[in-house]
Amino acid sequence: MSQRIIMLQYALVLIWCIYAVNADPCIPREFENGTVCVCNATYCDSTPAHDLPEVGFYIRYTSNEDGLRLDKTQGAFGNVSTSEEELLILLRNITYQKIHGFGGCFTDSACISIKSLSEDAQKNLMSSYFSSEGNAYNLGRVPIAGTDFSTRLYTHDDYSGDLLLKNFSLADEDLYYKIPLMQQALEMSPELKFIAASWSAPPWMKTNNDYIGLGFLLKEYYQLYAEYLIKFLDEYENHGLEMWAISTGNEPNDAFIDGYEINSLTWLSSTIAEWVAENLGPTISESKHNKTLILALDDQTSYLPNFVEEMFVNETAKNYTAGIAVHWYYDTDTPSSVLQETHDLFPDKFLLMTEAAVAANLSDGKLLLGSWDSGEKYIMDIIDNLRNWVTGWIDWNLALNEEGGPHWHYTYDQSSIVVNAEADEFYKQPLFYAISHFSKFIPRGSVRVELTHNQVTNATVDFVAFMTPEDKTVLVIFNKWSEERQVIISDPERGNIDLQLSPNSVQTIIYK
Repeated sequence: MSQRIIMLQYALVLIWCIYAVNADPCIPREFENGTVCVCNATYCDSTPAHDLPEVGFYIRYTSNEDGLRLDKTQGAFGNVSTSEEELLILLRNITYQKIHGFGGCFTDSACISIKSLSEDAQKNLMSSYFSSEGNAYNLGRVPIAGTDFSTRLYTHDDYSGDLLLKNFSLADEDLYYKIPLMQQALEMSPELKFIAASWSAPPWMKTNNDYIGLGFLLKEYYQLYAEYLIKFLDEYENHGLEMWAISTGNEPNDAFIDGYEINSLTWLSSTIAEWVAENLGPTISESKHNKTLILALDDQTSYLPNFVEEMFVNETAKNYTAGIAVHWYYDTDTPSSVLQETHDLFPDKFLLMTEAAVAANLSDGKLLLGSWDSGEKYIMDIIDNLRNWVTGWIDWNLALNEEGGPHWHYTYDQSSIVVNAEADEFYKQPLFYAISHFSKFIPRGSVRVELTHNQVTNATVDFVAFMTPEDKTVLVIFNKWSEERQVIISDPERGNIDLQLSPNSVQTIIYK
């Protein structure tokens, strides 16, 4: 009799397992290229922090091309046969990098777009990114003055010959847009860490006296430019916003790309090493910002490992540098082995992805909305990066308007959130949920552990695994195929999970 009761209880558990629970579900809207979730001043979908079931059970969140968005189900471990199935084996005793986090960038364009909404809609948007019911972002990238996603060309001291930096000042873009939203984000996510990056020095400090194009920093201004950056750190700290890290400058190799003219400051690996060793490093270490970390490169992975290898020939520059910042553009043309190689060369320097965006095609002057294919690009890149020692991943613009701006430049990128100010609403793209499957469930301090495939050369899914500081196991599994897949996860300490993966889907699985 007791055995029959146990079987009945198990059957009830299985029924419960397939029952999906959404706290505040997505309100979908179909566009030509797919589905977005619509939010406004009064409503936005959310996913509360999860309470894990007892040992022997797991929670699963699924998003897919058919419209599921963080769809929650619960299941139980079992002893299913693994003889003929595709098998993933968890090995907790093999550990890799510790995670810093996930986030987005407070560009001028993003902040202007967000501030174009009503106050309540703004709060819903910011909560979607930074609250525990949203994506739980804990990293934020902050441009120092203008970028290609600004409405104008500017720096914080455009007064030629201002050798004492008496005219240094924050711009309206800082005071009315970036700083208020950063402060709001910090309130929602107290663990939020900011990373600053400058696109260009003031033109009068450069060889070409311009914001764009092939322009190096004049040697006589090496120290002055370091002091210029310190002034930025001072001003933001005065507003309660400390910088966890600062990079040596955004994309120092841009000007070498024919016809690619955006705000930039050109560096060679040898000259940037000299500047870090003799100016930036000592100036930061002797200032009140001496805990602010310095990140090298802040450019494409295709420059690895050569750029930093040549830079770190200068031992002083190497010692001042804490990490290496990389960008995702050209990742599909660059083998991820360069990340592994760079880690092997410099295991004491962490790798951090600081900018990613899918290029946008415009239709009738507007961004193409709802592309699941774009979301898949993010999923594959994040998994690939995390499996190759990257410690965090930062999206580009937090938001853009429907025209992909506003900005002065002709570059058009997609954004995880698109703002329709006229309707006072915003759209969460598949890109948004692609990041959610990592940022929401892999907190700072999590450690990647080995998850291996029984047929590595024939794996039909992408995957990565972590142990969190609270000893939760987190698995992210991606089925990139247009047909259903069956995968079994074997955990020597818990048993097996038999997973049916819907076509073109990503799932995050969490358990004690």
